[in-house]
Amino acid sequence: MLARLSGIRNWVFDLDNTLYPATADLFARIDERIGAYVARRFNVDAAEARRIQKGYFHQHGTTLAGLMAEHNVDPHDYLAAVHDIDLDAIQRNAPLAAAIARLPGEKFVFTNADAAYAGRVLARLGLDESFAGIHDVHACGYVPKPHSDAYAGMCDAFGIDPAESLFADDMARNLKPAHDIGMTTLWIDNGSEQGADPDRSFIDFTASDLTCWLSDLRETS
Repeated sequence: MLARLSGIRNWVFDLDNTLYPATADLFARIDERIGAYVARRFNVDAAEARRIQKGYFHQHGTTLAGLMAEHNVDPHDYLAAVHDIDLDAIQRNAPLAAAIARLPGEKFVFTNADAAYAGRVLARLGLDESFAGIHDVHACGYVPKPHSDAYAGMCDAFGIDPAESLFADDMARNLKPAHDIGMTTLWIDNGSEQGADPDRSFIDFTASDLTCWLSDLRETS
């Protein structure tokens, strides 16, 4: 494994359910707020709101992308509403901070959330000084993962060569576009995947926990 990673100079991480355990279940809180936002926007009950929400998620990559494309929803209003959650389930992770600090080269966060929310999560984890940059949904121009343009934009923004970069995400479908442009891929297989595709040919490494995987790199070096 170390030989296959010897050329990695850029380490790019998804945020939710990747840098913290899926058991924290933050997305359930966000998901609830997304449902409430959709219900208010369309004046529908919870069941219909969920149908609309998940339809946009699968068609556009995020509910926000669908709402913007089809209903001209203000992304700032939407993101402020859905990310207004308590982060008490997130605990400081000193071993992860140490493991990321040991990695050679630069480290980045690539998320479909916004930087304000990402900053709050990283601060809770003790990772607020761990990354050279955050590429968020605003930086993507609201064209989120897994759209290929999002990955090209992220690489351009940080000036990174995909061939020298690893991308880790808990959703396997988000790894294929990274693989397609030459990135090494790490799937955090922790049960948070939605709409799983049986094709796994674009995944280079699989781990159930990022902290353990990164710690193993040190132990085998």
